[in-house]
Amino acid sequence: MKKNITVSYDEEKLSALKVYLEQKGQTVEGEVEKAMESLYTKTVPAGVREYLSLRAGNGGKNTVKKGVISSAIAAGADEEVTDGK
Repeated sequence: MKKNITVSYDEEKLSALKVYLEQKGQTVEGEVEKAMESLYTKTVPAGVREYLSLRAGNGGKNTVKKGVISSAIAAGADEEVTDGK
């Protein structure tokens, strides 16, 4: 599930950014989404990312590794962990 966020930014800078991104066929939203994904990858430990991916059904596996569960729990995952069965 995606969640919307709001960011305040200088109006003139945003306008200029939109103009130059449009010339490249890009959008502010697309570039911010890429930046958020990069920040997520850089900040969230790999075990937690793998755990979340498996929970979302993006991992392509039917089981959750014990180390992934431990990492996620240590990081404060607050929902029930299942083995995919």
